Amino acid sequence: MAGLSISSLTVGELAVNCWFLTNERSKETLVFDPGDEAGRIQAFADEKGWKISCILLTHGHADHMAAAEELKRLTGAPVYALREEEPTLQNAKTNLSVFINHRVITVMADELLSDGQMITLSGICLQVFHTPGHTPGGCCFYCEEAGCVFAGDTLFQGSVGRSDFPGGSMSQLVRSVREKLFLLPDDTKVYPGHGEETSIGYEKKYNPFVQE
Repeated sequence: MAGLSISSLTVGELAVNCWFLTNERSKETLVFDPGDEAGRIQAFADEKGWKISCILLTHGHADHMAAAEELKRLTGAPVYALREEEPTLQNAKTNLSVFINHRVITVMADELLSDGQMITLSGICLQVFHTPGHTPGGCCFYCEEAGCVFAGDTLFQGSVGRSDFPGGSMSQLVRSVREKLFLLPDDTKVYPGHGEETSIGYEKKYNPFVQE
């Protein structure tokens, strides 16, 4: 993982993990799930000497994307999301912004991604996995070089995301974890949308929601 660094900020009332994956050679950083506090996110990057180059959304719920448009305005960074999540990003009821933020928040992604797609942003290679179940177009971003996956609300330490929101499905969510994430190496670090980091191997062994 030479040349890459990973940091996080906890943002918003629902304590979302906003992750930073930084190319330390170029000082460009990818921001995952800017759920709130765009100014604080930018200030954190500025303090580190980083330039926010891209904004990536694991899914469209407001607690994960409410600061995306403001952060884009502040930095000029384009927004990336899975194509299947576009309807959620554009609907204030299904993205929960009218409930969480008590106002309408929508996001227009600049780049719509596909399952299995390989993308290189700021010299960092990522693979995109469509992992429905929490939302219809939820996704995870795997960085082989860093040995990690940014899992959003698909997989947590000892748990999985809720499936009782619009478009959710527990059976889909369990399949997403088993058939996509559990194919990654056991030592892959899992950086979730809430709570503590974990690993694929640990979750295979101990997560009660996804046992065979």
